[in-house]
Amino acid sequence: MSYEQILYRVTEGVARITLNRPERLNSLTDVMRAEIADALAQAGAEPGLRGVILTGAGRGFCAGQDLADRKPLPAGERRDLSEGLRTSYRPLMERLQSMPAPVVCVVNGVAAGAGMSLALACDVVFAAESAKFVLAFSKIGLVPDMGATWFLPRLLGEGRAMGLALFGEPLTARQAAEYGLIWRCVPDADLPDTLAGIQASLSQAPTLALNAAKQALRASRANTLMQQFDLEADLQRAMGYTDDYLEGMKAFAEKRAARFAGR
Repeated sequence: MSYEQILYRVTEGVARITLNRPERLNSLTDVMRAEIADALAQAGAEPGLRGVILTGAGRGFCAGQDLADRKPLPAGERRDLSEGLRTSYRPLMERLQSMPAPVVCVVNGVAAGAGMSLALACDVVFAAESAKFVLAFSKIGLVPDMGATWFLPRLLGEGRAMGLALFGEPLTARQAAEYGLIWRCVPDADLPDTLAGIQASLSQAPTLALNAAKQALRASRANTLMQQFDLEADLQRAMGYTDDYLEGMKAFAEKRAARFAGR
């Protein structure tokens, strides 16, 4: 399926979604949000999906909401900003969070506002060393949204989350990695190889085990320790019956790399 503002392709079971408005630093429009949500639905319906990669074209990942996409209001009128959040951003966030397979975000440049929230909603985030994360809502009299106030305290702790939200200062990719906001910061020149490596890793991984690990980690947000223990036991029982587990054990015994089929 072709899109206007994103690119979508599936290779070896891995879906890649690329935000494709480089002239506007991939800022979000109604069209782009709908297309991302649709592409995630397409990916979720792919037989044997092994992972999703989300990235941006050009020199930025996503500069947040494109304010020019909103129609100007008559003088003196006020805009209900909750409407777009509830009708457009929330369905996108729900679609992203409900993906069964791992979703990896590769931040190739600035991730600002809703663009930062979009990255944090993914399971794992890699970022180019020149990338920056910015929550500048306070600079225009707004509150961080699209789940930012939920993700940040859990990833950073309340103190650093407060600092980012209240002062709106840019966070470098290196700082983001040191703080635990993202998984890894890589040199800009290495980003294409990193992307290729993620693609290869997901396409060759024990897919069911990765999906189960993701499920367990997400569930831990609400579970007690013993509830989590029981979930782990249930998931491990299911994994023990997979072909990938048998292959993994055989490869270990034969001292070779496993050839996982994702089943």
